[in-house]
Amino acid sequence: MIVLRAAVPNPPPAAPPGLDELAGELLGWLKWGVIVAGVLGIFICALMLIIGRRNRSATAYEGLVGSAWVIGGLALASVAALLVGAFQI
Repeated sequence: MIVLRAAVPNPPPAAPPGLDELAGELLGWLKWGVIVAGVLGIFICALMLIIGRRNRSATAYEGLVGSAWVIGGLALASVAALLVGAFQI
């Protein structure tokens, strides 16, 4: 009995015709949005820390925890392409 094995095709990713430019533009807009949201988030958390310094410790705590979440979100956004690339076969 002879068993023939064929190689499974594994083509590289390719954008549909005409969509590569649109995809790049959308990704650029999303990156810009993440940067704006990150700056606003850091400013808001800093303001909460400043306001909560005296007699409003819950506000200061929320600002501190919020800043950790903002920094975490920015870190995740900055390595998004690497993470997606790591799971590519």
